[in-house]
Amino acid sequence: MQTAKQNTELPYEKFLNQGSASLTEAELLAIILRTGTKNCPALEMAKKVLTLAGGKDFKLNTLHHLSLKELMDIPGIGEVKAIKIKCLSELAVRMALEKASVTLQYDSPKTVADYYMEKLRHKERETVLLLLLDNKLRLIEEYTLSQGTVRASLLSSREIFIEALKCRACHLMLLHNHPSGDPSPSRQDIAVTQQIKEAGELMDIPLIDHIVLGDGCYFSFKEKDLL
Repeated sequence: MQTAKQNTELPYEKFLNQGSASLTEAELLAIILRTGTKNCPALEMAKKVLTLAGGKDFKLNTLHHLSLKELMDIPGIGEVKAIKIKCLSELAVRMALEKASVTLQYDSPKTVADYYMEKLRHKERETVLLLLLDNKLRLIEEYTLSQGTVRASLLSSREIFIEALKCRACHLMLLHNHPSGDPSPSRQDIAVTQQIKEAGELMDIPLIDHIVLGDGCYFSFKEKDLL
């Protein structure tokens, strides 16, 4: 049973006595913010940041979507504190990417999906990436083909093969996110995949997969034997 003193410990003291794992998200953020104001201690300020999503169930990933202006609208948070929060969020993204990159292999749809789910997790619009690979399936270049609306993105076969030829690519891979969270391919996704597959066969630069990313899940045309 915790003592009254333990229950009223400030986040910094709690960290020293019990370690970082004992801290809530608000307490962790309060330590980053470091100071509050006369009317709003750092812990209360941190709680306001974490509820800024407005009535929705809070998720830490929400921090990535908050703008500097939104953060600075909270009393006591100026430009310096807002930048700290944005940098903290970016560090978290890069740490997740670094972890996913350890197992990344371009002949393994799951490892590709795991890596790019972290990379595209915070995109609110559909983003289509072209991955250009050499003959040993090593990445030569990653190219953003389009960033469309929430509903659709347009792909240009001509643009794809211009980039592939410029880079002397031996294989292609397409990858895009569905902001809805459902990775099920649309009719357009299926049609475009078939079109690029056929063009790749003619150009002798085969399309080895098209991966659609959802929220913690993915759809691989290769795994579903649709290529």
